[in-house]
Amino acid sequence: MPTPESRVAFVPGGRLPGWVERFAASHGTLAEEELDGGLQLSADDGAVALLQPPWPADGRPGTGTNAVARLASLAAQSRTLGLVLVRRGGYSVAVVRDGAALASKTGTRHVQSRTAAGGWSQQRFARRRANQADALVEAVAGHAGRIFAGHRIEYLAPGGDRTLAEQVLAEPVLKRYAGLTRLPFLDVPDPRATVLKRAAADLCSVRILVTDPPV
Repeated sequence: MPTPESRVAFVPGGRLPGWVERFAASHGTLAEEELDGGLQLSADDGAVALLQPPWPADGRPGTGTNAVARLASLAAQSRTLGLVLVRRGGYSVAVVRDGAALASKTGTRHVQSRTAAGGWSQQRFARRRANQADALVEAVAGHAGRIFAGHRIEYLAPGGDRTLAEQVLAEPVLKRYAGLTRLPFLDVPDPRATVLKRAAADLCSVRILVTDPPV
C-alpha cells in the first residue's frame, strides 16, 4: 500500500478558522486532540492535520471557546523574533514581528562547493573553502548583532544550512541571545529578499502538516 503523502502549509492566525472549515468540508467531520506539539485534527476519511503554533505560549496563551480559536489567537499575538538565514550562497538576518521584517540585512558571500580533486590541490581547496565559510559566519553574526540591537528579541529563528546557522548563533557577538528559545528550523533556499519576506510571514503563522487519507 502506498504511503500517504504529506505536505506543509503556513496559515496566519486570522485565517486559521476558515482553513479548518475548508479542511472539514473536504474530508468530513473532525476529531480534535490537543498534543504537546499543537492540535491534531483527524477527519472521517483518514486525513490528518497537525496544527503547530509559531511559538510557545510562555504564559500568554491564546483565548477562545475552542482549541482552534485559542491556537489562532496565540498565533495572532505580536512576538519579536531574531531571524538568521544562511547558506553558502548568501544570508538574511532580520528582526521579525507580525509577519514582516522590521529591520533586515540580506547579502551574498560565496563559499565554494566541495571538490572531488585529490592530493595537495584538494587540501589547498579545503583550506580556502573553510576560510570562506569562517568569513561568512563571522560576517553574518556581525550583521545580526547590529540588526538585533535595540530590539527586545524573544526567540531565535534559524534557517538555511543547519551547520552554518549553528555556527553563526555560536559567535561571541551573539552571546547575549544564547539563552533564547529557538523556533523550528526553516528549510529555505539561498536567502534573497523574496525568501526573507516569505520566511517572515511563515514564522508568524501556524505550521500545518497535512497527511492525505490512505489510498
